[in-house]
Amino acid sequence: MARRKIEEENVRTLMKNEQRGSYMINLPIEIIRKFDWQNRQKLLLEVDEKKKQIVIKDWKSPKQR
Repeated sequence: MARRKIEEENVRTLMKNEQRGSYMINLPIEIIRKFDWQNRQKLLLEVDEKKKQIVIKDWKSPKQR
């Protein structure tokens, strides 16, 4: 598989998981490592409908607050 151009590095494709009926986006490993996220870690999605944006944050349980 060819490597993406630098200006396209963070462009991702929305894919449908046919078995589960959900959608997914693959994130670059560099981002996962930068935020020290782990497999099956809970993440919080904040949706801004006006700006059509989704912000992904580390989820903190109520016990950790």
